[in-house]
Amino acid sequence: MDDDFRRAALDYHRLPRPGKLAIEPTKRMATQRDLALAYSPGVAAACEAIKADPAAAYDYTVRGNLVAVISNGTAVLGLGNIGPLASKPVMEGKAVLFKKFAGIDVFDIEVDAADPARFCDVVAALEPSFGAINLEDIKAPECFAIEAELRARMRIPVFHDDQHGTAITVAAAVRNALLLQGKKIEEVKLVSSGAGAAALACIDLLVAMGLKPENVTLTDLHGVVRTDRADMLPNMARYARQTNAATLEEALPGTDLFLGLSAPRVLKQEWLSRLAPNPLILALANPEPEILPELARAARPDAIVATGRSDYPNQVNNVLCFPFIFRGALDSGAETINEAMKIAAVEAIAELARMEASEVVAAAYGGAAPVFGPDYIIPKPFDPRLILQIAPAVARAAMESGVARRPIADFDAYARELERFVFRSGQLMRPVLEAAKKAPASVVYAEGEDERVLRAAQTLVDDRIARPILLGRREVILRKVQEMGLRLDPARNVRLLDPAADRDVFAPLLADYQRLAGRHGIPPAAASRALTGRNGVAAAMLLHAGEADAAICGGTGDWWRQVKHILPIIPRKASARRVYALSGLILQTGALFVCDTHMVLDPTAEQIAEMTLLAAEAVADFGITPKAALLSHSNFGASDSDSARKMRRALGLIRERAPELEVDGEMHADAALVEAIRERTVADSRLSGTANLLIMPTLDAANIGFSMLQAAADGLPIGPMLLGMAKPIHVLVPSVTARGIVNLSALAVVAARQRAG
Repeated sequence: MDDDFRRAALDYHRLPRPGKLAIEPTKRMATQRDLALAYSPGVAAACEAIKADPAAAYDYTVRGNLVAVISNGTAVLGLGNIGPLASKPVMEGKAVLFKKFAGIDVFDIEVDAADPARFCDVVAALEPSFGAINLEDIKAPECFAIEAELRARMRIPVFHDDQHGTAITVAAAVRNALLLQGKKIEEVKLVSSGAGAAALACIDLLVAMGLKPENVTLTDLHGVVRTDRADMLPNMARYARQTNAATLEEALPGTDLFLGLSAPRVLKQEWLSRLAPNPLILALANPEPEILPELARAARPDAIVATGRSDYPNQVNNVLCFPFIFRGALDSGAETINEAMKIAAVEAIAELARMEASEVVAAAYGGAAPVFGPDYIIPKPFDPRLILQIAPAVARAAMESGVARRPIADFDAYARELERFVFRSGQLMRPVLEAAKKAPASVVYAEGEDERVLRAAQTLVDDRIARPILLGRREVILRKVQEMGLRLDPARNVRLLDPAADRDVFAPLLADYQRLAGRHGIPPAAASRALTGRNGVAAAMLLHAGEADAAICGGTGDWWRQVKHILPIIPRKASARRVYALSGLILQTGALFVCDTHMVLDPTAEQIAEMTLLAAEAVADFGITPKAALLSHSNFGASDSDSARKMRRALGLIRERAPELEVDGEMHADAALVEAIRERTVADSRLSGTANLLIMPTLDAANIGFSMLQAAADGLPIGPMLLGMAKPIHVLVPSVTARGIVNLSALAVVAARQRAG
């Protein structure tokens, strides 16, 4: 990593508070009674219940959703034996992946014990605290004995992800690649480069799925693993071959499957002619694979190639599986994670890649629906369907294999429960950010001197999401960049424009702006001042003139005034009667969108219908299936007020225009968010589960409701997003953060990309 990235990484871990984890209470503790229930004397009731029935711990404590990520730091990826304390940032990182992808709480535990027996004693003694154990970054061969010992001693799942997470993901890729290549696993010949924990676990799982052990050849630093090698562990010895081949090169003839879990560049391009027809090459060393895909394909166009890197097709990444395997194991109360559960995960991942992608899934992949084939044999880590596919498959396998202590009775209800984990926090924006990275667009920022904009611009440049154009006084921007320690450089990664000084750019735009604004009460002299002022006009005009692909205005001053400045320049699109504002909240329970929070004071039924359809399209762009609720003080016909009739009429219009949209109303807010309440009111609602798109009867209701939700639930806001504009332009609210600017910028980039076709 370069110095800039290293400094950014250190700042990320240090600021605004050290580390990546925190502990938060899940119960209210606002009164003396709350404290009495939480601790003494109320806690005694829970203790007594668990003493009488240990299984009750899953009802009265967090144990059923708590995993320990445990390491002694003896084999940290890419760093080696750095010890337990230095491994803590890695373990914290693993913990946040569990939380972000599957809603699983984690304590990271770093154990100062290189001796396997002492390590096992420490971990085994922790069993009452946790629902499962994830072993991490423990060196071979000790990791094999440690896992086996702990599995024997503990009645909760013990899973060494370096072995089994990699194995499951590899096996899924192999399953699909062999299907495409027309080969059967029972007939293929496998040669490995690497014979460590991950490689052996991969081969063990493939053997469990049908690969014949006699068709396996292991190689490592010492060459081919042969029967005459001394001091082999049993899991290596069972694949030792009696052969004359001594090197990887000599072992390759006729190979159908190359499995690389070793070191960069060990597979030479000139050797690939020795492989069997239609081979599979898994070059999984990171950060540089055993052979680069472009070299492999140049030599063998008939090969399917996978790596561990995100910048090539077919990324084999164990984040595809471990959060969701633990989710299914915890939810079914599994005593262990057995071969049946691992194979169920393999089949679920493989099947997911073969599924036809819906429009929602296509949005999660950046707008292009993935198609099963040589460049798509395995889903990507941000596929929203992963938890919905893998966790139930694992839970079902746990039940069928007899290790589930809390079997799931209703898998349809379980699937609905899992949906709340799909788009939490950064995961909501993940598909949008990935889509933006595919074709970064130029985005002009009206408030280029604002420190939040500058920090956002640095992130956008670093992540290759957008090409920022910053408007403001050049000397002020450059001074702030230096003071803030940023790396924005007009010669390399950002464009600076001063509307008051760069006459060659802005003078040609003046006549056009005077024409556009003249019928909106802005005389020519005022137009000239506006174009050089800090009000979004210059940014909007650059977008209008095609000098930028998208624009972000505002962030200081009155939001409405900013909007009024841009509307004469960037009108609504021809198909929209009005412009509306959609605001999103990322809550612990998932994503929630509210419309119209800013634009139309008292919309008509026709406008309610239009904003609902536009908002549903925007929600779908996040990879979420929209579930819309038309809110009112009236609950399904309980009132005949003008407002209630308006929402009922809007529902009829929506169903005429989009009969496939899941929408209902008019209804109370609690009925929209709680299915049980809704079912007590009406029996035939077309809305299932929890609504994620709330359509309000007035702007007051929308804005107040959104602000209350944000404050009460500590939600992360996204937006407001302007709906119905002819070009991608958004106006920031004064409370926006740098992360909020990044999110809105990514949305604008994706919209610009879609508009360009």
